[in-house]
Amino acid sequence: MTTKELLEKVSKMCETPLNECECTLWDVTFEKEGARYVLTVYIDREGGVYTDDCEKVSRYIDPLLDAKEFDSLPEYMLTVSSAGLERHITKKEHFQWAMGKDVDATFYKAINGNKAVCGELNAFDDETVTIGGEKYNRADVASVRLHFEF
Repeated sequence: MTTKELLEKVSKMCETPLNECECTLWDVTFEKEGARYVLTVYIDREGGVYTDDCEKVSRYIDPLLDAKEFDSLPEYMLTVSSAGLERHITKKEHFQWAMGKDVDATFYKAINGNKAVCGELNAFDDETVTIGGEKYNRADVASVRLHFEF
């Protein structure tokens, strides 16, 4: 099973518990961290995500991941988490949600002497992202996160 197929299957598995706790799916990742892999389901909810919400989703999908179709996966740990205040903005839906909000962007290499910028997300498409009135090539952008002042 490819990582893309895994992420799609896990996303589908989450529909029922997310509907029950009035949450939405923000993202699903499968990444190597040290010696093992971590399958992370990020959820969101109007008014905030609670531990009970994460637990409910985890308890629902954990037994489903024991199905034979997942036997080929390397050893992994399942986590269910809030998307967080400084959530990663990676998908088209995330960028649409973040329009008009302040974001932090980092670059693979310095652009105009800066490796990072903070500003309002003004526009985006498959090729570019406009932050604080400045247009950047998406290929140069390492990450975009929602900005949060502590």
